[in-house]
Amino acid sequence: MQFNSWRLAIVATFILSEIGTSYAQNAVDRLQPLVETTAHRLMIGEQVALAKWDSGKAVEDAPREAHVIQDAVKDGVAKGLDDASVSSFFNAQIEANKFVQYALLAAWSRAGKAPEHAPVDLVKNIRPQLDEVQKSLIAELVDTVEIRKSKTCRADIARAVGKYLSTHAQGGGPITSETLDRALAGACMP
Repeated sequence: MQFNSWRLAIVATFILSEIGTSYAQNAVDRLQPLVETTAHRLMIGEQVALAKWDSGKAVEDAPREAHVIQDAVKDGVAKGLDDASVSSFFNAQIEANKFVQYALLAAWSRAGKAPEHAPVDLVKNIRPQLDEVQKSLIAELVDTVEIRKSKTCRADIARAVGKYLSTHAQGGGPITSETLDRALAGACMP
């Protein structure tokens, strides 16, 4: 009987470790849409930087940032999300996007010019894109609530970012582990 209990303990340990590994992999896979949409939002940040290069406008735009967060919170709450978590998430998204803009504008200033580009209309072209991305991010936040509430959320997010970076070529653009980590810093819920 003692031998069977020992075997049962080994089998149970093996099963539980497989479940834990399976959960972690499943969490990483389920977080991929959130990471990918975040990366897309950061790529749009390059277009925002070009628009600000052309116009000479400052990166900081507190009224616009407040408006974006207010709209995101309204949309998130309508979908059943907690207002504080939505605000935290979109604040991190905005801060990462500003980091991208500052880095690109500084690089272009050092080079003495921005890359060749057609004029970028921030209001007519870029903001509608950002509004669509916001809707996707809200939906992905809804889809990942349980993962984002888990004790392993930060590790799951880090692995999901790592998976994204390992499968996407990063030619020196705005998508780096640092920008993604910053953009997703508000994803986990307390």
